[in-house]
Formats: sequence, C-alpha cells, structure tokens
Amino acid sequence: MSFPLYAPAEEHDLLRETIRALADEKIAPQAAAADENEEFPWEVYKALVAADFHAVHIPEQYGGAGADALATVIVIEEVARACASSSLIPAVNKLGTVPLLLSASEELKSRYLSAVAGGEAMFSYALSEPEAGSDAASMKTRAVRDGDDYVLNGTKMWITNAGVSEYYTVMAVTDPSAGARGISAFVVEKSDEGVSFGPKERKLGIKGSPTRQVILEDVRIPAWRMIGAPGTGFKTALATLDHTRVTIAAQALGIAQGALDYAIGYVKERRQFGRPIADFQGLQFMIADMAMKLEAARQLTYHAAAKSELAMNGEPQKDLTFLSSAAKCAASDAAMEITTDAVQLLGGYGYTKDFPVERMMRDAKITQIYEGTNQIQRLVMARQLLK
Repeated sequence: MSFPLYAPAEEHDLLRETIRALADEKIAPQAAAADENEEFPWEVYKALVAADFHAVHIPEQYGGAGADALATVIVIEEVARACASSSLIPAVNKLGTVPLLLSASEELKSRYLSAVAGGEAMFSYALSEPEAGSDAASMKTRAVRDGDDYVLNGTKMWITNAGVSEYYTVMAVTDPSAGARGISAFVVEKSDEGVSFGPKERKLGIKGSPTRQVILEDVRIPAWRMIGAPGTGFKTALATLDHTRVTIAAQALGIAQGALDYAIGYVKERRQFGRPIADFQGLQFMIADMAMKLEAARQLTYHAAAKSELAMNGEPQKDLTFLSSAAKCAASDAAMEITTDAVQLLGGYGYTKDFPVERMMRDAKITQIYEGTNQIQRLVMARQLLK
C-alpha cells in the first residue's frame, strides 16, 4: 500500500533537487562575499528570478508559481543551506505579501502581487518600531484620514531588505482610542514622497540582507491602499505570522543542514592520531545528536507547513498558531546548537572565515530572535495550550 502521509510528494523531492543545484552553482559561491562586503546579493536575486524561485508562493492567477507552503519551505531551506542572507529573498517576499493574500482587495492583489511575481519588485514587512518590538500593539506610527488619502507618520525598525524592496506592508494606528483594534495595514511604496531609510544596521549575521529603519514623514497614500478594513491590521499581522514563522523555521533548517553537511565532510578528511577524526566516538555522538535535532525540527516544520497550506486555502486549522510557533522555536534553537557544534568539530579552523561554519553560526542566531523571539514563541504556545 502507498503511505504518503508523512512524506513530501515526488514533486517536492524534484523541487529540492532543482533548487539545491541552483544554490550550489549560483548562490554558495557568493555567500562569503555577501557576508564580508555586507552587500545585498543582486546576482543571486537575478538567478532566483530567472528560475522563478524568488517568490514561489504567489498564486498562478497573479503570475506566480503557485507553490504550496511546503514547497516554499523547501526553497527557503535549500537557499539558506548555501546562504542565509539570500534565503531572505523568498522568505521576506512571502512575509510582505501574505497580508495581501489574507486580507487585501482584488485590486491591491493584482496590482502588487503580479509585480513581485514578475521579479520587478520585492516586498518587505514593517511592523516593529523602536519602542514596539515584542509588544507590537504599542506602536506609535499614525495614519490619519484626509479626504481620499491617508497621511502616515512614524518610524519602523528592524525592517529586513529595507531600501532594496519597492513595496512595504506597513502597520499604523488609525484609531488611537481602540488599542490593537485601532491598527490598520497599508501598502507603502519606496517611491512615495516622504519615505526614507535609516543607515544599515551593523549586525552579527545575515549581513548580505540590509536591515534599516523605514521613516515615514507625511507620506500621503490613496485610501485604496489600505489592506482589508480599517482596524483589522493587527489581526492580519498576527495571522500573517502564523504562516511566516514556518518560513523562519525553514531558514533555520537550511543553515543547520549546511553546517552539518560541512562538518561531516570535514571530520571524514581531517586526520589526527593516525586516523580520520570521524573514527572517534565522541565526535560521532556529536554528529548523531546534530542530525537527530535537525530531523526532529524538520518534521515539525513540514507538519506546520502542511497546516499553513490548508489554512491559506480556507480550511481553518485551530493548531496552526501553536505549530508554527513550535516549529520556529524548535528549528532555530536546533540551528544555534548545530552550528555551534559544527564550529567545534572544525576546531581552530571553524573559528576562521576561511571556512563557512562561523558564518552559519552567526547567521543562525537571528532565527531565535526575529518574527517573535523564542521567549515570545513559548508564551504563544503556552497560551494556545491553556486556552
């Protein structure tokens, strides 16, 4: 009998082979330079666009590849195995556009999603502020109605791919008296008058992906650019994260897989005491634990991706919030442990920039922090369990 329940379909396996070949050929060779120079990898973006892997989740009706949530996870995972910064191209394109897919008018969807699908523009997500991180509902950015327009003022912080993305999903307060129910979502364009960006943050990792403030000074946009009804922005933001935490889990899986693969290759080659260090049981146990943690996190992530896909297709999944938080938290914790162990397995070489594992260790750290710190994920999980 066939038993497909806990295995990706054949097309998912073929997709992995295709994206891995592209990543090995076009992305991995650029990864060290993107990190060293702290420059956005435009050549990688062009390669991803040419292969239609830059925003695979966009439905076919808007010119996208129409990939399901698991296929999107596999693409992000395989790009991250080569270069974590580059994996933020498909991941953040999804983060920025899911609010539109969930809540926007057909006019907004066809206008903006088709541009992203065609590779003409990237989409970023602007929720956090200098004083509103984990407590996102305390945001200060305001959007005031003025005739047929809204006028936006405020500063968004930690915005991934800010400055290189053309479009931004921006959360802003439209009714200050209503708390979280007074927040609305808008599409802001980089070219809108009054939009500017802070300097690039100087970061520990993911240096090939710019992180900057998005500064809004009297930015006037037409009211039809609101995503969904007034006051529904925060609800949309939380629903978005239920889907996109799974993509951060995917990024963490890819980083960890890259580190594990490199470490295994290294311990088989490196000789001490007259034999390969892979012969030593202490190191064998480390490798076994690394692979075990990675596979556990992967199965949880794929399970969450399947739930995400059902929910996006209109079948509510009451455990999606728990599972997406669990996947993000488990995969990022595993990635931090696995990359740290990979550095250890390479010894002194692991600590140098001549080998990729130190970069992977630095890149892994952010997956425990962004799209909700792992402390917040544990709060989210507990609330779901105690409801």
